[in-house]
Amino acid sequence: MKSNTLTIIKKEFARFFGDRSLVFTSVIMPGLLIYLIYSLMGDGIGRIISEGADEMVTLRVENMPPSLAATIESADSAVTIVEMPFVDEDVDLLEDKELNMVLMRFPEEFDSMVATYDPSSGALAPNVEIYHNSTNNASERVYQTLQATLTLYEDQMSNRFDVNRIDSEEQRSYDAATEEEIGAMIWSKLLPMLIVMMLFSGTMAIAPSAIAGEKERGTIATLLVTPMRRNELALGKIVSLSSMALLSGISSFIGIALSLPKMIQGGDEVNIGFNYGFNDYVALLLVIFATVLVMASVVSLLSALAKDVKNAGTLITPFMLVIMMCGLLPMLQSGVSENPAVYCIPFYNSIEVMAGVLNHEVNWTSIVVTIVANLAYTGIAVWGLTRMFNSEKIMFGK
Repeated sequence: MKSNTLTIIKKEFARFFGDRSLVFTSVIMPGLLIYLIYSLMGDGIGRIISEGADEMVTLRVENMPPSLAATIESADSAVTIVEMPFVDEDVDLLEDKELNMVLMRFPEEFDSMVATYDPSSGALAPNVEIYHNSTNNASERVYQTLQATLTLYEDQMSNRFDVNRIDSEEQRSYDAATEEEIGAMIWSKLLPMLIVMMLFSGTMAIAPSAIAGEKERGTIATLLVTPMRRNELALGKIVSLSSMALLSGISSFIGIALSLPKMIQGGDEVNIGFNYGFNDYVALLLVIFATVLVMASVVSLLSALAKDVKNAGTLITPFMLVIMMCGLLPMLQSGVSENPAVYCIPFYNSIEVMAGVLNHEVNWTSIVVTIVANLAYTGIAVWGLTRMFNSEKIMFGK
């Protein structure tokens, strides 16, 4: 009995370790996937933290108290302090995302007010106002530094003053970024990854069985002996698979759009609804369709190389890793690239455009370059799949 058990164990070990693709996807791929994703996330988070760290920010201070002058001046070395009053029109300037500025206002005679304030009196404490723009990395960096500095000083003074106190619902926000801008930033970080993963899931569910499945069942031979040209067969496969995957992706996209606001919002503090126009939706749909064409093309090529559906799944797994890494990129960077060459890189170009459209930062030139590039890659894939259909060694293993 023991010898039979050992025989079975040896047989299974030989089957497993004899299949290199199975060893790769089962043993090497999980660790490699975790390492690459976590490394990418770590590098991206570090880049976000350091991004804007050396950018000079103009800090305009009104009524600078002598007790805090030295502390504020040493809080951030990349800050130029200008002591002068400001008005509401100056606060409006912060709405420009490209303007590295923070406005800070102390009450007049701040030091004496803090010294004489009695927390038990029930009166409102002196309030320090800090106006910033959370969508500008440099402005947000200085704001967080100032807030931490004042919080520490406030603790030392037994909470004798407030920072950015809201006294009424009609009071102006200290953050110049609008709810729509904040919502757009959130969507641009989350949706591109969700969209490409939904598109990939739809493609993965359809494409392998359409090519590798036909090879496994032997029905591909019937198609290949028909009078149709092989490039027509390849184009028909890719377009039909892309269309079906697109329907799956659109369905998933609608589900995400309806559920994600409720999941994230958790309250009424921020409006993260879809604040986009007709052109934005058209741009997204065009880019999604061009993306799914390339995605279906790659999956079709890998399926044509596979012997059966199971082997196709093994070959497609590394491709899934590439898709996941591309989908993570919007979360790990701020803004979109202005380099036209970026929009010629398959999948990454689509991610950049989606993030840009969702954050109202991309132009139609980038969209057109992305679509043309993806269509070109699809044409190359059709040519490659045609060559595979003409190869008896690939189609029939001869």
